[in-house]
Amino acid sequence: MPSPAPSLDRTLGLRLDLDAYHRDFAEVRARSLGQDSWKLERRQHFEEQNNPGREALRRGDWDEVMRQFEKKRPRFLETVQKDRERGSAFHRVRVVEQPFTPYVRWELLSLRVQAECGKPVRVVQADRVREFEQRAILPEVVVLGAQVLYEVVYTDEGVPDGAVRHGDPELADHWASFISGLYAGGEDIGAYVERHADSFPSPGPSRG
Repeated sequence: MPSPAPSLDRTLGLRLDLDAYHRDFAEVRARSLGQDSWKLERRQHFEEQNNPGREALRRGDWDEVMRQFEKKRPRFLETVQKDRERGSAFHRVRVVEQPFTPYVRWELLSLRVQAECGKPVRVVQADRVREFEQRAILPEVVVLGAQVLYEVVYTDEGVPDGAVRHGDPELADHWASFISGLYAGGEDIGAYVERHADSFPSPGPSRG
């Protein structure tokens, strides 16, 4: 079982707009040598803009969705290779509720392709985190190495809106422990998608 989720106080962090978040993320990630990173994804819907794969999802064109994922495969492989050279790995935990939202179905297929490229991704059922959500659902959190924690911020509609940056190593370590505990009890993304194959439109769970 993961340790209890630490609290997050946005007033104690530094609010970054989307561009500043992306710049800061890249800088911190580049110096996270020999240290693993962790990401927790809890929301069941996001709105990503200027993304051909998401546009295909909105049209219900799943063949094009899968083509867009395949186009990204070389980039995923390159990222994994860079992580290996840095001696680090970027672990992702995706919390899921059923029935799947259209976004979650799309993302699960994307994450499966990423896992095939070597990225460590696991799925956790929402029931496993309910005990930590007495007041609100868990936030979207990224911990880079042992250095920085970001609470990723979205609008009410689910559009990315930057992040709140926390530089407290103790807070980052607590959240890394929490997310790694969820990861340890999670299910491999490939096995999960295969087990729920009937929930995905053709050619969803199988590559042609």
